[in-house]
Formats: sequence, structure tokens, C-alpha cells
Amino acid sequence: MDNQDPINDKLTSGHHHSYWNDSQPPLVYKTLESDAIADVLIVGGGIAGLTTAYCLSKSGKTVVLLEDGYLGSGETGRTTAQITYALDDRYYDLEKFFGQEKAKLVAESHRQALDWIQGVVAIENIDCNFKTVDGYLFTDPSDKEINLDKELEATRRAGLPTEMVTQIPGMPSGKHLRAIKFPGQGQFHITRYLKGLADAVIAMGGEIYTDTHVDSIDKNGAKAKGFSVKANHIVVATNSPVNDILTMHTKQFAYRTYVIAAKIPKGILPYAMWWDTGNQDSKWVAKPYHYVRLEPLDDNFDLLISGGEDHKTGMADQENVSEEERYNNLISWTKQHFPYFSDIAYKWSGQVMEPVDSLAFIGKNPGDENIYIITGDSGNGMTHCTLGGLIINDIIMGNPNPYIELYDPARITLRTGVDFLKEVGNMAYTMAKDWIVSGDIKEVAELGPNKGAIISRGLEKVAVYKDADGSFHTCSAVCPHLGGVLQWNDDEKSFDCPLHGSRFTAYGTVINGPAITDLKKII
Repeated sequence: MDNQDPINDKLTSGHHHSYWNDSQPPLVYKTLESDAIADVLIVGGGIAGLTTAYCLSKSGKTVVLLEDGYLGSGETGRTTAQITYALDDRYYDLEKFFGQEKAKLVAESHRQALDWIQGVVAIENIDCNFKTVDGYLFTDPSDKEINLDKELEATRRAGLPTEMVTQIPGMPSGKHLRAIKFPGQGQFHITRYLKGLADAVIAMGGEIYTDTHVDSIDKNGAKAKGFSVKANHIVVATNSPVNDILTMHTKQFAYRTYVIAAKIPKGILPYAMWWDTGNQDSKWVAKPYHYVRLEPLDDNFDLLISGGEDHKTGMADQENVSEEERYNNLISWTKQHFPYFSDIAYKWSGQVMEPVDSLAFIGKNPGDENIYIITGDSGNGMTHCTLGGLIINDIIMGNPNPYIELYDPARITLRTGVDFLKEVGNMAYTMAKDWIVSGDIKEVAELGPNKGAIISRGLEKVAVYKDADGSFHTCSAVCPHLGGVLQWNDDEKSFDCPLHGSRFTAYGTVINGPAITDLKKII
């Protein structure tokens, strides 16, 4: 499998395909086959990279975009595609971290991103099922009802047009539940939106290359597939920055999140969004919450898309809840609140980067003058990544932008110290434990088909995968980024790093940064 086609590997690396990538032909473009030069090089073909390419092309810059799979094959294709200023962190917490004025700026920025997406859909005539819908935030049973009142007051101070309602449309369990109504949110078919952005970039003279893995990045550009791409500015838009060894990875932490999509008869539910306030009893700093919406499917059915049951990447075992059990728990929760379906049409998982202070990191990479990053989506990837494109365009063009300081990757937020220490302590404990314990199994003979595990050979940690034909594939189980011991993810059939979220296929091919190289083969 060492010489397998990288795009095919990206397609098959996950056990489950999302609805977005399953319902749209893969967005495959030409592969880089010669040296190139541009004003701006963008690494990453998700919503962050393509929005940046679109904005800079509009500003008259020449742009080259490199993507190691196909457009949307990374975390953008695993979203639930909610475009919202109802953030997955509370506004009263943002006030505590940043103060009222900056919390108001946060709200303004996400509203601007939502408006910008709606505007581009109209200007470029992108057929992507864009809809304006209302969203409803209600209290999780583990949370205090008074916190909903606190959040309403904080959102109003932030200038948002929220209101408290006494019943929740579309939720039988919500007939007597209070909720904060967030009017005028957005939703769309994400991969169709990406295609619209890509078409516009190419029409403006931009170059897009897929199946082009970047091997190294520096201030002069990047090397990929044996060729050099030179640029005055380099934007790393890869979910987790692949240009940075340590700095940004002490400021954010990777989480896995799970999604199901079920067919329901059209007309049963209104198009809307629903969120609970998250499990306050969870051991994780980022309290896992549920998020639900409706997507048009065909003339007879809609898709009810529901997500949640998060855990830190590579640490599902710390709660003794397997990936499959998390899907089952998500199905049970969804049926309890939306009892309209019997069969699950799709299920998939994704990776969310959670910044310790809740806001994305957008701007110059600390220590670099012409390398920029977009990371830390924090469950609001559609708006954070769109802001990434808008802000970096303004930095490069020298335009004023009120959000540059707010999202600066070099910022230090002192009031998040306790959460930071919890996350780092959990990471350090995991690293120490994983190096000491003997492994998942003692002998490879214990493995079933299409299963993986970590075994110990003396002091060496080995990642072993047994394919469907019974052949074994072995790699080093040590992450090439900073030496974390990988964990087998049976849902995605991948090896995941619990330190900073790097992920590798069952055969050792890197599929998520910050690692940029494959696992070392072991015979």
C-alpha cells in the first residue's frame, strides 16, 4: 500500500464518509508538475484556504493553492455546515476572558462572516442550498437554568438580536423548555459552496492544485512533490498548522466530534438549528454539547443532522466509551428530542481545534513576518474560517480591520490559565502513561481483520494494522511531530495522536497535522 494513490487514500482513510463528500463528486483539480511562483501561496483546500484565495484574488493578487487530497477532503468536509454567531462557547465567558467591548467585537465579526457568505453565494450564484434559519439554545440537564438568563443578557450586551422563548419549534420535548432564539443564522451544502469559491478563484486567474502534499514550508514558499512554489506571502490553512512545531500547539487542543444524519419526511420539521448548552459534568475542558439542523435532501425527504459526544483526540478510552458507543449515545439523544426517524443514512466524525480562550488564531504566525495561519475553529469553523480569509486579506493588503488584534495568534489570554493547566496536565499524564503501559495487545495474532492496535517491542511502540485480507502493516507508533504515542481509532480506522491531534491512516499516511510526514515503516 506504500505506493497507493494519495487521493484514493484520502477518500478511504476514514471508515465513514460525510454526507457532503458522498453527495458531491470529489473536487479534484490538476496536480503540481512544475515549479510555480505567485504573490500568495495558500496551503489547504478547505473553507479557510479557499476563502483566503477568493479574497486575495479579488484584491488583485496572484494566488497558488495546494491541497494534499481533494478540496474539502479535510475537516471542512466533516462539518455540519452551520453558519452561526451562536458560538459554542458562552458570551458571558468571552466577557470574562476579554471584557465586554471585545465580546461585542466577537459577535460583530461572526455576524459579518455570516453576511459575507450570504453575499458571496448571491454574487457568484453558488447553488449550495443556502438558507436563513433561526437557532435555539436550550439548557442541558447538567447545566443551571440561570446560566441561560446570563447568556441572554451577555448576547444582548454584545449587540445580538436574541430573545428568550418559552417553547422550542420542532422539538416535542421542547414544548415547555425555555430557549434563547438566535434569529437569521445560515446553513448550506459545504462542498457545493467550496466548488463555487474554487470556480471563482480559477476564473480570476488563481491556480489550484490537488493531490499535492506539501513537504516543507519556509519564508520563501514551499516544496511539494519535488517542486518549489515561491511566494511573497504564505498562508497555512490546514486546520492545525503544519508549519509550526510547538508554539500554537500549546494554545489549542484537538477534539473528536461525532455526527449522524437521518432521513425524515419533508415538512415534519421546520428548517432551524438546535443546540444544548453542553454536559457540565464532563471531564473535558471543552464541555461537549449537541448541535442539530435540517438539510434538504430531495423532493420527499430532509436530512436531520445531529452532532456531539466529543472527546479529546486519542483519549476516547479515558471515559471507557468506545467510538461506536458514542454514535449510539448520539442516536439515543437525538431520538429523545426529535423522534421522527428510524434509519441512519450517514454517520461520520470530525476534528475540532479548541483554543484555550475560545477564539480562532488568525494572522501572522508568531515569529514570522510573511507566514500566516488560520486555526482554532472551536466548533464554529464556517464563520471562523471565513473571518480568516477576510482578516488575512486585509493584513496582506494593508487595509484596516477591527478584528486583527482580537484574533492575533500571538495573543496571551491570562484569564484562561486554569483551563490551560487542566489541558496540559491531561496531555502530560497521557504521554507518560502511554510510554509506560505495555500496549493494547501482546501479540499481533490477537488482532481481527480491519483492526489496529499499539504493541510494545521492548522500548519500541509499534502501530499494527491487520487488513481485510489478513495481511499485517506495521509502523512506528510514535508521532513524528513531538513524540506522542498514537492510539487506534476504530471508527475512522486511523492512528491518532493524543498530544496535538495528528492523525494517520491505518497504513501510516499522515491525514491531519501538525505532523507533516508519514509514520516510519517497521518490518
